[in-house]
Amino acid sequence: MIIAIDGPAASGKGTLARRIAAHYGLRHLDTGLTYRAVAAALLARGMPLGDEAVAIAAARNLDLGHLDRELLSSHEIGEAASRIAVLPGLREELVRLQRAFASEPPGAVLDGRDIGTVVCPDAAVKLYATASPTERAKRRTAELLSKGKEADLETVLADLQRRDARDSSRSVAPLKPAEDAHLLDTSEMDIETAFKAAVDIVDSVRAA
Repeated sequence: MIIAIDGPAASGKGTLARRIAAHYGLRHLDTGLTYRAVAAALLARGMPLGDEAVAIAAARNLDLGHLDRELLSSHEIGEAASRIAVLPGLREELVRLQRAFASEPPGAVLDGRDIGTVVCPDAAVKLYATASPTERAKRRTAELLSKGKEADLETVLADLQRRDARDSSRSVAPLKPAEDAHLLDTSEMDIETAFKAAVDIVDSVRAA
């Protein structure tokens, strides 16, 4: 069983994906981390972010089952990942690796921005998690502050809006819900409520 969860940054899709994977006994892959891991490798080696051949080589050295979310969570890596995500050859290579991960039994929950539309268009269940920009900025700010990092709500909001615009307008695999995705607006939901709503959707689709 493959479950695809898409949505913009700080929509709650990552937390939902991890909870859903644990609930159904599936493996989990945050596909955004695959781009972050490539970006981190390029930054560490002082390589240019626009060199597609070097980026593809870095992607082929990734172990998708062991990506360190904490290590890859920095703002610098996130910005670099958003920039390399427009490289079509790199996207093609990472999509190939992501599909291979998803196809291994017993299945997986993948979250990202183009899972239901590009990576796993035949996923058994597709969810699109979203929330208002202000709510997402509040969540991201609280997350950063809880880790002892400096964060300003207005700055975080502006950053999220820039990323939304860049991800939604790119020519290759733009951020958008799949036509058959179930929309889940988490603006007014805590994680438990969102998790229950997502499980209800998954169970109803599986029972159909």
